[in-house]
Amino acid sequence: MPSDERRITPRRTPRQVRAELTRERILSAAAHVFAEYGYAAGTTNRIAEHARVSIGSLYQYFPNKDAILAKLLVRHIDRGGWTGADELDMSPGTLKEAVLALVRDAIDHHRDDPQLLRMMIEEAPVSGELIEAMERHGMDRVQQIRDVLARHPDVRVEDLDMAAELVVGTVEMNTHKLMASTHPVQVDRLERELAAMITRYLQGDR
Repeated sequence: MPSDERRITPRRTPRQVRAELTRERILSAAAHVFAEYGYAAGTTNRIAEHARVSIGSLYQYFPNKDAILAKLLVRHIDRGGWTGADELDMSPGTLKEAVLALVRDAIDHHRDDPQLLRMMIEEAPVSGELIEAMERHGMDRVQQIRDVLARHPDVRVEDLDMAAELVVGTVEMNTHKLMASTHPVQVDRLERELAAMITRYLQGDR
């Protein structure tokens, strides 16, 4: 394993419930500390103090704060599935509502802490686990969206595979960019305009 990869690889994988709870407490504390103090001042000592564990215990799980931030980003990605896809109304004339549900789901997943989101995007080191999570999430998300497009009677695009890739990429890119912006974002405007753009494309409007 390259030295850079070792630097951000968690030291211990929990095998017992108590150990898993300790690791999750450390990650939750880190999210809070990074959001409050910023990444530079979000030290492992502050994280350990907020998690109410010793610094030695923290180092049993993570070698440094880079590894913690990388794990937070992996966790963020793995929680990004569209949970409401199976509950959509697939009757004719409902495509706009279906797309709006997709956009809202993506926004809800990113609205909790824009500062932490921005930090994860800009400062999280790239690890093998992160790359694997991104590829896994991307493939699952694209397949999920393709299945929805194939079943909805209002979809008029011919290449469903490419359409699913474009929809996922458009939603992810714009959601990350705007929700992590340092300038306030009117979420209702983002939802409305992004959903309108994607709906027109899927309906074959030119």
